[in-house]
Amino acid sequence: MATVDVTVMGAGVFGLSCAYVCARRGARVRVVEWSHPGAGASGTPVGALSPHVPERWNDKKAFQFESLVMGEAFWRGVEEVSDLSTGYARVGRYQPIPDAAALARAHERAEEAQTLWQGRAVWQVIRVDQAGRFAPRSETGFLIHDTLSARIAPRRACAALAAATRAMGGEVACEAEGPIEGQVIWATGYPGLAALSADLGRQVGSGVKGQAAILEYDAGGAPQIFAGNILIVPHDDGTVAVGSTSEREFDNPWSTDTQLDDVIARARAACPALADAPVIERWAGVRPRAKTIAPMLGPWPGQPGHFIANGGFKIGIGLAPKVGQVMADLVLERDGRGIPEGFGVEANL
Repeated sequence: MATVDVTVMGAGVFGLSCAYVCARRGARVRVVEWSHPGAGASGTPVGALSPHVPERWNDKKAFQFESLVMGEAFWRGVEEVSDLSTGYARVGRYQPIPDAAALARAHERAEEAQTLWQGRAVWQVIRVDQAGRFAPRSETGFLIHDTLSARIAPRRACAALAAATRAMGGEVACEAEGPIEGQVIWATGYPGLAALSADLGRQVGSGVKGQAAILEYDAGGAPQIFAGNILIVPHDDGTVAVGSTSEREFDNPWSTDTQLDDVIARARAACPALADAPVIERWAGVRPRAKTIAPMLGPWPGQPGHFIANGGFKIGIGLAPKVGQVMADLVLERDGRGIPEGFGVEANL
């Protein structure tokens, strides 16, 4: 490859989305990855792209909303360039409503969503019997149904992003450490947060382990479910992913244990259709969590020409389309106006 304009360190969903958007804009891009695309937290099987509740609006919720809205066009574009499926579908989401107070709040949020979601999606209350065979249990007999949520197959999405970047003349160097040329975007997950903390002399983030599983069950195009802090996500390959734990302390990042057994049991209890679905894979990985919990996007302090795209934590893949856009603006055009102030590295110091 000729002289590289942008080197992206890390082939997770943040790094690959940045590389893909930069390549689409004509930049010469190299992605450097220690293993393979999606090797870290982006290799999760879950793939839930879901919004926060439509109330108490802030920069993080607005950024997430914009990214979810642009998601369909973004992922369809990746599929067209790569000729690979990402597993994306805007299927919506069900949430059981446990009691009368929660039912009242759900109706209030439905009204707020009409304004905050700008008519691009709906947050509504429906009866369980309207939800079909993949409905979750609900003590009140009612569910929240939002039409903004989508699902994606994260591993396939990373493979498609890598292929699309290559198709546009970029390089994705796996099992490599360099070379590093041009402007540099560091999207290296929780090890990257540790390196950044060491450089700045202050803890700016950490890793949080998550465990998830894949069950064999064909739910068709049913909406995903969020029940009792468990995500249940039907995919288009005849499987359902469930997750996940949130472990601040752990010995082995890649091991699964009884905590995942509990997640699977709770998923079966929440969704009767999964009662006898066999478990075909168990997964564990570590998600990068910035100190503010918001994603960390912007220049690396004291390192001219180096930039950070990290800290996606639980919602990173849903934020990826917007992250790719604003980081390309910053790195290629020196325009950081699309990055909320609270997302900067300095906000975590």
